[in-house]
Amino acid sequence: MPGTWRLIQNTKNLVYIEAGAFTNLPQLKYLSICNTGIRKLPDVTKIFSSEFNFILEICDNLHITTVPGNAFQGMNNESITLKLYGNGFEEIQSHAFNGTTLISLELKENAHLEKMHNDAFRGATGPSVLDISSTKLQALPSYGLESIQTLIATSSYSLKKLPSREKFTNLLDATLTYPSHCCAFRNLPTKEQNFSFSIFKNFSKQCESTARRPNNETLYSAVFAESELSGWDYDYGFCLPKTLQCAPEPDAFNPCEDIMGYDFLRVLIWLINILAIVGNVTVLFVLLTSRYKLTVPRFLMCNLSFADLCMGLYLLLIASVDAQTKGQYYNHAIEWQTGSGCSAAGFFTVFASELSVYTLTVITLERWHTITYAIQLDQKLRLKHAIPVMLGGWLFASLIATLPLVGVSSYMKVSICLPMDVETTLSQVYILTILILNVLAFIIICACYIKIYFAVQNPELMAANRDTKIAKKMAVLIFTDFTCMAPISFFAISAAFKVPLITVTNSKVLLVLFYPVNSCANPFLYAIFTKAFRRDFFLLLSKFGCCKYRAELYRRKDFSAYISNCKNGFTGSNKPSRSTLKLTTLQCQYSAVLDKACCKEC
Repeated sequence: MPGTWRLIQNTKNLVYIEAGAFTNLPQLKYLSICNTGIRKLPDVTKIFSSEFNFILEICDNLHITTVPGNAFQGMNNESITLKLYGNGFEEIQSHAFNGTTLISLELKENAHLEKMHNDAFRGATGPSVLDISSTKLQALPSYGLESIQTLIATSSYSLKKLPSREKFTNLLDATLTYPSHCCAFRNLPTKEQNFSFSIFKNFSKQCESTARRPNNETLYSAVFAESELSGWDYDYGFCLPKTLQCAPEPDAFNPCEDIMGYDFLRVLIWLINILAIVGNVTVLFVLLTSRYKLTVPRFLMCNLSFADLCMGLYLLLIASVDAQTKGQYYNHAIEWQTGSGCSAAGFFTVFASELSVYTLTVITLERWHTITYAIQLDQKLRLKHAIPVMLGGWLFASLIATLPLVGVSSYMKVSICLPMDVETTLSQVYILTILILNVLAFIIICACYIKIYFAVQNPELMAANRDTKIAKKMAVLIFTDFTCMAPISFFAISAAFKVPLITVTNSKVLLVLFYPVNSCANPFLYAIFTKAFRRDFFLLLSKFGCCKYRAELYRRKDFSAYISNCKNGFTGSNKPSRSTLKLTTLQCQYSAVLDKACCKEC
């Protein structure tokens, strides 16, 4: 019909529309202003259209940056559809849709739209349909969401958090960007919907209380008079239950659960990370402040403790985020997994894991080398050899941990921030390379362990060096460490080939019970439970005025061992000189003084 449509399109030279251009158009049904050069939203408040479902289309106007308050008030007395897509909008101000009854609001493809005021829908009724796809909106307004029945927010990557799910009381269909957001709407009861006629509100009760006949006669006669039913086309699906549909559905990598899927894991992860951090910090502090010379084994143990400390920090970070997001992780998942926190956690765990495996391998090789060449002192491994070896390990672990940050696999795939993305061939090669290297390290350690075992059985080497007992113990401990890693490697290899044998939920059990247990146990098994560490520990405490007696006992033992070595050196043809005898006498006198002091202290 003439006068019902107005089209202003593809006129780039049009930069301004006067305020009175659209005045008193009661029969106008459709107004389109697209692909122009206008720099301000045109004034449409004086149209006064009386048409039902009036459509206003303002699109592809890249110079319009703001939707001001009361921008559409007075445009129409009935319901309207606003198609405001592809513009240069950056902000939608308070009360922007005041005075309107919105059926549908399309804000899609406004690539620069970042802010929508919390009161943007204040004074408006609706909308029933809201489309904010391909925008940079970081938050939805908390007011006015109750009437939304269809929410479309695809490719809205900046929208990482939704308002409280109780705000969406009438939502029936949601198409979102992130699967985790759909977890918010699971098991969410839907209230009675808003219908055009208030009498339809009785239908839901009638559906429950009235047995439905094939022709719906009983149901409709309960609401309408018989004369009013003639000529009606019944909607047989009216009484079907309304269930909320949400897409995309959460996948196997991101199920609808907290970071720690089970409560017992939530307790264990705190226990393990505290033990790992306290144990490894203690070992590092004692070894680095010891008055004894930094030997190769001590140097390697410092590296192992640092790697295990990083694993403890990873567990602490995961446990802290889990505690903060408990029960509402779905609303924090994207912000966590795409943020710097998850990237840092992933870097810590991969770096710690690879440096720990590398260091354990070097420790084993060093022990094997010490046993094999125990008599040949010129073949002994020196600190100048160990430092470049461990420097290579640090560079290797850093490189492996950095690759997921630059696109080779990703730490963002799962909530526990492990590189589990195997979608591309390069990612699969990355995961398999790590697993193969870990398996090779395990084989090397097993081979060295076997060689050490047979070496310590050789009677010619039994008295050659006191390191034989240490080597035997270390070999058993390292073998135990790697058997703990076996289940993780097995399931990881199957997942790398896209044949997962375990769910992400169950993999968290492995993460807590197997993956970090070595970082918790290593400082105790390799250092704290050893006599040498206890000596260093009490000597350190004595500097602060604590445990002086125990420290003095360790000093006496060291001095006694020194005297014993001196006496063994005087046997045979090596006859001591007069000065040596004099020194020995003084040392014996000092030892006697220590004995008396200790007796008095007791």
